[in-house]
Amino acid sequence: MTKASRYFPFLQWIRDYDGTVLTSDLLAAVIVTIMLIPQSLAYAMLAGLPAEVGLYASILPLVAYAIFGTSRTLAVGPVAVVSLMTASAVGQIAAQGTLDYLTAAIALALLSGGMLIVMGIFRLGFLANFLSHPVISGFITASGLLIAAGQLRHILGVSGGGGTLPEILGSLSGQFTAINPVTLAIGVSVLAFLYFARKYLKPLLVAAGIPARAADMVAKAAPILAVAATVALAAALDLGARGVALVGAIPQGLPAFGAPALSLDLLSTLLVPAFLISVVGFVESVSVGQTLAAKRRQRINPDQELIGLGAANIAAGLSSGYPVTGGFARSVVNFDAGAQTPAAGVFTAVGIALAALFLTPLLASLPQATLAATIIVAVLSLVDFGAVRRVFAYSRSDFAAMAATILVTLGWGVELGIVAGVLLSLLLHLYRTSKPHTAIIGQVPGTEHYRNIERHSVLTSPEILSIRVDESLYFANSRYLEDTIAKHVAARPDLKHVILMCSAVNAIDASALESLEEINRRLADAGLGFHLSEVKGPVMDRLGDTEFLKHLNGRVFLSQHEAVSALRDQRQPVMEKATIDA
Repeated sequence: MTKASRYFPFLQWIRDYDGTVLTSDLLAAVIVTIMLIPQSLAYAMLAGLPAEVGLYASILPLVAYAIFGTSRTLAVGPVAVVSLMTASAVGQIAAQGTLDYLTAAIALALLSGGMLIVMGIFRLGFLANFLSHPVISGFITASGLLIAAGQLRHILGVSGGGGTLPEILGSLSGQFTAINPVTLAIGVSVLAFLYFARKYLKPLLVAAGIPARAADMVAKAAPILAVAATVALAAALDLGARGVALVGAIPQGLPAFGAPALSLDLLSTLLVPAFLISVVGFVESVSVGQTLAAKRRQRINPDQELIGLGAANIAAGLSSGYPVTGGFARSVVNFDAGAQTPAAGVFTAVGIALAALFLTPLLASLPQATLAATIIVAVLSLVDFGAVRRVFAYSRSDFAAMAATILVTLGWGVELGIVAGVLLSLLLHLYRTSKPHTAIIGQVPGTEHYRNIERHSVLTSPEILSIRVDESLYFANSRYLEDTIAKHVAARPDLKHVILMCSAVNAIDASALESLEEINRRLADAGLGFHLSEVKGPVMDRLGDTEFLKHLNGRVFLSQHEAVSALRDQRQPVMEKATIDA
């Protein structure tokens, strides 16, 4: 890989671009464009922005990602969760429908893009690891419920709003007499149609003899059929005059290129939301990109993905858009439609641009209930209660983090929800690793293997305490190791040697080093030898740069068997019976 292609990944695939690949990319672009038009409009509404902003956010970002991104099939653009986070962040600064609201959304895209690029340059993709899978799953589930609840007002044709579930339900309560029956009929009908299309249309088409791939594409194009049908219905029956909320006039044309005037106060206010959107968007995008790349035995570069997503967000901000990321649904459609390179995204951008130039007048009569139904059907697929049950059955601590994320997101908003999940995950990690699993080990008869005396019938010697610690040693667990060794030493009057087996220790920080020195000092004062076995090379290198090995009153052995063989006296070893069947 040349240095240029490392930073501009499109140079890798463009060399082999030919007519066959072009045909595949064009077909995928047509299909994704058809899907993306109603999605872009719907997600802009979800973000509290004018409908055209969703189209703007689906043009230049795709081109920017095609230049800097490493996934061949990832499709970037507005997504439900990021749209909700945008509405939550910007709604605290300005009122929907104002120029300040749009300016703040644009600033959020620019800030997020800048942060992602900086993270990519400094290879900080590991920061996304602080979002555990249960936390992400819980956050997406809660966000899906929040989004669906927030769209009910458009289905019912009533006023309402709020950033939390209690606020949303409270705003809807008592408004049943204000429900617009025509709006409700449109919303429920579109919901039923889209649900039917998502769940049953493809099998019916396949049963009718249509090829599976074509049937799948038709099913996924159902939202555009719903849009066309309800636009025609609204125009023919003048539903706007009957109280049905319509999208209204959408400016025809492309956005002006450039950034609005941004104040330092605005940027500082949006720093935390921009960072959270950056991390959540990156995690979602990389997860989708890696999954699709693996199906074709390809790979993506997470650090370069940060730069690709950053460039896409800056492009969104410079073209009057709002934060974007790689979307699961559109990326899967892009993949299934046969896209071979990111050029499919460029062609999709051209298709969206043509829609912004020529189709927007036709969308003025689009009922908002149609877009709301499109959002509800899309986001409910994100709600995964099965994952909640699985996590509960497997790990109570992970379930606690997941449940806290769901409850805080629903009750206090998306930003606090993701922060609560991350903090609780970190606290639980610190708690678990502060008390690492340790085992007294002995020799499996007839072998050179050493296992836990509580799980295996093994040989031990009364003068040797062999203890294995199954965790890296750092500030949170160093004192626990001191106490554990002291407890076992006190219980063995015939003890002469302590061997710390370090096969699972990948790192030792300064606090843990001080604890090892203290353990060494105490054992020396008690006339006991302190030895290490199976120390990994990088750990040994770090210890070699300190005074610890010079002061060690014992030895460092290559293997646990070598240590026991060298230190064991001539007395017959004792057979320890396992208390737990292996």
